[in-house]
Amino acid sequence: MMQTCTLLGRKEGKKPPTLLCLGAHPDDIEIGCGGTVLRICREHPGATVHWVVLGAHGSRAEEALRGAERFRIGVEEGEVMVGDYRDGFFPAQWTAMKEFFEELKSRVSPDLVLTHSRCDRHQDHRVVADLTWNTWRNHTILEYEVPKWDGDLGIPNGFVPLSREMAEEKAEEILAVFTSQKDKPWFTADTFLGLMRLRGNECRAEEGFAEAFHARKLVLI
Repeated sequence: MMQTCTLLGRKEGKKPPTLLCLGAHPDDIEIGCGGTVLRICREHPGATVHWVVLGAHGSRAEEALRGAERFRIGVEEGEVMVGDYRDGFFPAQWTAMKEFFEELKSRVSPDLVLTHSRCDRHQDHRVVADLTWNTWRNHTILEYEVPKWDGDLGIPNGFVPLSREMAEEKAEEILAVFTSQKDKPWFTADTFLGLMRLRGNECRAEEGFAEAFHARKLVLI
């Protein structure tokens, strides 16, 4: 029988959670954990959601801001930050990015951090994951997955079940916001829904959909 640890459930008398979402590029957060963010925002009124996209320029930066607006439903607390680090060159910008993460840590102490997987084959994604672990050492960190041509999805061990309605909403919002990516053959509703359906199968989600994460370290009390 599958054992379940409830991380998202509402508890009476407990203050709303603080969430930190980290993404290398526009659409990473939405693809990797957009459904989880939607669920947290709706189940925890008053939640604080900090949303950080490290590398975006011009119209892509505008898309990043629109994505944050669409997925941080009803959230008034928290920052939305869009950086201008060069796409594809994050490893060469390590020092500047490390300084940014340290400054962010001085202001943000989240209950949950959502970030890239350390096994992701995209170099920018790995840098963000490594800096996340270097920076927030006493926090719950879940690493999300981004489907792409690298074939690096792996075997996740943490799941957030989603309703069919929420899964479809996630896919629709991604396609509506990130129009600059519509020429990419993998950037389709089928891709996003297919992965959520597969992960829903793996965790026996009630409505058949879920997002999956690599839970590298968890302290359960």
